[in-house]
Amino acid sequence: MAEQKSSGAAQAPKKDLKTVKAEQKARRKTEKIEAKEAKKAKKANKRGFFKQIADVFKMTRKFDPSIIWWMVGAFVAALLIGLIIGLLTGSPVLWTLMFIPLGLLAAIIIMNKKAEKAAFAQIDGRPGAAGATLSQLGRGWVVEEDPVAVNPRTQETVFRAVGKAGVVLVADGDYNRAKKLVEKQRKHLERFLPNVEIRTVQVGHGPNEVELHEVKSTIKRMKKTLNRHEVRAVEQRISSMPVNNLGIPKGIDPNRMRPDRKAMRGR
Repeated sequence: MAEQKSSGAAQAPKKDLKTVKAEQKARRKTEKIEAKEAKKAKKANKRGFFKQIADVFKMTRKFDPSIIWWMVGAFVAALLIGLIIGLLTGSPVLWTLMFIPLGLLAAIIIMNKKAEKAAFAQIDGRPGAAGATLSQLGRGWVVEEDPVAVNPRTQETVFRAVGKAGVVLVADGDYNRAKKLVEKQRKHLERFLPNVEIRTVQVGHGPNEVELHEVKSTIKRMKKTLNRHEVRAVEQRISSMPVNNLGIPKGIDPNRMRPDRKAMRGR
C-alpha cells in the first residue's frame, strides 16, 4: 500500500478542464499570429518582385527611352493576333482576353532584352567587361571567373570559356594589343589541344570586333564541335596545364591591377 501511495504521489496531477481550454486558446492565438505574419511576408515578397520590375524598367528607360514604345507595341501585337484568331473562329472577345497574358509576357521579354543591353552598356569599355558577358552563357559552358591573360599596364584582358563550340577566348581592350594577347593564348592552347577548335572574339566597336551585348549570342551561334564528354575532357586537360603559363604575371591581381601582397608573401 505504501508503494502504491508513493507512486501515486509521484504522478503529476491531471489538468482540469479550465486549464486545458486556456492552453488551447493560447495555442490558437499563437497560430493565428504566425499565419498573419506569414501572410504579411508573402505580400512583402510580392511588392518586392514588382518593385524590382519597376526598378529595372526605370534603369532601362534612362538608357533607352524607346523601351516603352517597344513594350506597348509587343502588347498590342499580341492582342491583334488574338483578335484576328477570334474573328476567324467567331469569338473575338474571348480570344482577345486570352491573349492579354501573352501580351504582358511579350512586353516583359522585350524589357528583359533591353535591360540586358542597358546593363552591358554601363560596363562597356571597362577592363574585364567581357567576363561579365561570358557569365551569362549558362549551362553547357565552363567559364573561368578570372581572366586567363592580363596586360597590367594597359589593362587588356582575355577570358576563356569551354563548351560544345570548343574553346573560346574573348579579349577586350585596345584592338591591336588585345589581339596580340589573345593570339599568344591561342597558340599556347594549340600546343596542349591540337585537335580542339579554338576560337577568338574581340570585344569593341570596330569592324572586326563584337559589341559587348552581342558576345553571348555570337558564341551561342558558333558551330558545335564537341559533345558533353569531350567538353569535360578538354576542361580537365586545361586544368592540368601550368597556371603560370597562362599570361598573368605572378603576384598581380587582375581585378585591382596592382601587386597581390598575399601572393608575394611566399617569395
